[in-house]
Amino acid sequence: MEIYKKKTFAESFSVYLDRRMLKILLLGSISGFPWVIIGSSLSLWLKEDGLSRSTIGWAGLIFAVYAFNYLWAPIIDRVRIPWLTNKIGHRRGWIVLMQAIILICLISWSFISPTTNLALVVSIGLIIAIASATQDITVDALRIEQIGENEGQSMQAGAAMAVVGWWTGYKLGGVVALTSADFFQGLGFENYWQITFLILGILIIACNICLMFVNEIQHFDRGEAQKRTDKMIEDKLGPSNLMTKTIAWLTGTVVGPVLSFFRKNGFNIALAILAFIFLFKIGEAFLGRMSVIFYKEIGFTKSDIAFYSKSLGWVTTVIFTLLGGLFAIRSGVIKAMFISGILMASTNLLFSLLAWSGKSELLFALAVIFDDMAAAFATVAFVAFISMLVDRTYTATQYALLASIGTAGRTTLAASSGALVDWLNGDWGIFFIITAIMVIPSLIFLYMIKDKLKLYD
Repeated sequence: MEIYKKKTFAESFSVYLDRRMLKILLLGSISGFPWVIIGSSLSLWLKEDGLSRSTIGWAGLIFAVYAFNYLWAPIIDRVRIPWLTNKIGHRRGWIVLMQAIILICLISWSFISPTTNLALVVSIGLIIAIASATQDITVDALRIEQIGENEGQSMQAGAAMAVVGWWTGYKLGGVVALTSADFFQGLGFENYWQITFLILGILIIACNICLMFVNEIQHFDRGEAQKRTDKMIEDKLGPSNLMTKTIAWLTGTVVGPVLSFFRKNGFNIALAILAFIFLFKIGEAFLGRMSVIFYKEIGFTKSDIAFYSKSLGWVTTVIFTLLGGLFAIRSGVIKAMFISGILMASTNLLFSLLAWSGKSELLFALAVIFDDMAAAFATVAFVAFISMLVDRTYTATQYALLASIGTAGRTTLAASSGALVDWLNGDWGIFFIITAIMVIPSLIFLYMIKDKLKLYD
């Protein structure tokens, strides 16, 4: 592993002044916004319609599609969207198509109720999750392609800006969702969540307009390079026919990136990397899945949650994500991963204090600030870590694969978060202590491989 050269603070910070960082910020916002829709908004909608914590937790399994989006990443790399690709580009065409699907789903939600059509509500949520997960593949590829292969410092800064953008879309989208729902509920509208979803649809349209300001670098040789790889594999399979062409395509687009990852790192190290990625943010996911339910149960209103958890949380997230990016640049991404993991575990304990003390706006503010600080450090380090692991020959697919493995831990296991709270008889304090302990296994894996990772600044 290379030694990171120290720079002055001003030299490190200057990388954020690159105009490309604003475009990456926008792309991150587009990725983060759908999580508000199927996360906080859907959870509170189900809660206020009288559904149980366990039901809300299991409904969160729709997030599991993010864990498997690498399976169709090669299709997004190769398939061109009719008309859209020619008009606005390959990457942007896919993003606009997925945004249109999400908009249609929001309009559909505005006509139904969870109490009478729970299966339909969750099914539409699943469609939103699939569209969002598909969109993320293209957004990440477009983000990486904004920066040259040899611009290591810009790549880490870009990771920080992508995280800032993600949290901007998530937090500010949450402010709009929660305050709108609270406002229309206060006016006496029984379908206040359905009206809120129409307002969120307007934000989707705004995102698509802003997307047109992100230039897409046209890689005219990408298709030819893919065809050459397919032809090379096909020649080794024997006579050309439909079967050999199909096998060659699958091998070149799906199996190739996986084999490349294991060849680069070695089998044992690669498995340890995957285990670390899978486990790292499980505790944060357990906390995040139940946080709004916890806030609601101890007496905070939707407006309180919007201010403390979303507005205030967004400000602290932006500040500490940028600082986390500088820390990763100056001290190295491995050290940043260790420190952020310890911070995540420590800040989860603040929620235990809040649970045991009862409703306290001061403790609520402190818990949110420190939790967002830890999450910001952890996320930017995590994104930089997996961005530096990928082979640029398979950027989109490998990044999607590694990100999906990280998402798998957060979504599949965290789906039982509501059931865990119920099993603890609603003892939120113990629940948050358990989430703090969850980070330890991942840090053990990271310690085992820290000196063997092949990372390049």
